[in-house]
Amino acid sequence: MTLIQIITLALVQGFTEFLPISSSAHLILVPIATGWQDQGLAFDIAVHVGTLSAVMLYFKKEVTAMAVDWSASCVKRKRVGESRLAWAVIFGTIPVMIAGLLFSDIIDSTLRSPMVIAYTTIGFGALLWLADVQGSRQRDEHSLSWRDILIIGFAQALALIPGTSRSGITMTAALLLGLSRTAAARFSFLLSIPAILASGSYKSLQLIQNGHVVNWSEIFLGVFLSGIIAYACIHVFLAFLERVGMMPFVIYRFVLGIVLLVIFL
Repeated sequence: MTLIQIITLALVQGFTEFLPISSSAHLILVPIATGWQDQGLAFDIAVHVGTLSAVMLYFKKEVTAMAVDWSASCVKRKRVGESRLAWAVIFGTIPVMIAGLLFSDIIDSTLRSPMVIAYTTIGFGALLWLADVQGSRQRDEHSLSWRDILIIGFAQALALIPGTSRSGITMTAALLLGLSRTAAARFSFLLSIPAILASGSYKSLQLIQNGHVVNWSEIFLGVFLSGIIAYACIHVFLAFLERVGMMPFVIYRFVLGIVLLVIFL
């Protein structure tokens, strides 16, 4: 990989992972648009580790409290502080883990195409717009019932389809359930931690089994750049979300989807 390719892909991943516009779609489309060789599994893992580091650092107080209280709840067998939110994140991750194990081959071989990305980008963009307009935006993430958590968890499983956007579909489900924009985004970001960790671990295992040679300088640069950009993106997104809403991202999704249809249809 050239330095320009490394920087571009790391910035794309860092910028798009937590916005409702699908990072996986952009990592697929950038090599197609530029004519670059596919960056490979190792680099994909690296930039996802960078974004995982960013969200854990940004929410370090919440993550620490959730981990401590969850451990205490397991010992005491009752709710302790933020333990319920921790359990919500755990249970909300189960559907995507099961779906990933069952359908990863189909997703990697069949669904990684510009046409699939075009349709999912437009379709789920429209659903995001509907959720933002129709949602009551009166609840926070602590008010989620177990039914709500499962709904958001099953929605997250759909994000395995390129173009759907993990953050986009989970925020869509949360908004339809009446969460505020900020609460929907915060729960989506917390939900990303075990999802990215599970995906990265599974892909790392594939990497080890296949005996791939890893260029560690590319890996470290990808982790560093994607992490910095993702951290800044989370901060800016949360700061302006209540004011700007989801419409800018909906418009972007529509434009991107239409462009892909024009080019590849």
